[in-house]
Amino acid sequence: MSVSVHDILVPTVNRVFANTLVLLKKAEAFAAAKKIDAGVLLNSRLAPDMLPLIKQVQIASDTVKAAAGRLSGSEVPSFADTETTLPELEARINKTLEYINGIAAEKFTGSETRDIVVPRRAGDVQTKGLPYLLHFVLPNFYFHVTTLYAILRHNGVEIGKNDFLGKFD
Repeated sequence: MSVSVHDILVPTVNRVFANTLVLLKKAEAFAAAKKIDAGVLLNSRLAPDMLPLIKQVQIASDTVKAAAGRLSGSEVPSFADTETTLPELEARINKTLEYINGIAAEKFTGSETRDIVVPRRAGDVQTKGLPYLLHFVLPNFYFHVTTLYAILRHNGVEIGKNDFLGKFD
């Protein structure tokens, strides 16, 4: 049995972002129950030199939509980073999922060996599709979603490992 880039990327993003939406809903409920301005959670960070929760969602979104576009040879949509509320972050996640799920699986055919150029501040990085997905995209995506989880947990939102992982099937 072979596993395609599409089989790795698309279901993973769908699962992780579905769980992330649950986390954000729990954050909304927590803020309402504790009469806390949700903006406090959205602008929280784990350390002074880290980015806040809002940026964690934006970067996770940008990472996977850029990957889907690069790996499928599709145009990557640009999303303005204007979210300021939990519902707006949820909408961004849903918009990201709509884009990724809208790319036909066939467009990913051969992408494991496709030349990929990743623009970086220190200069472009050139790689092939599969190493790009496995060694950059997925670790980066999980880093930002895990950081979002840690920010919420640090602020007292009652979430646990099972909320992050979701139902195992």
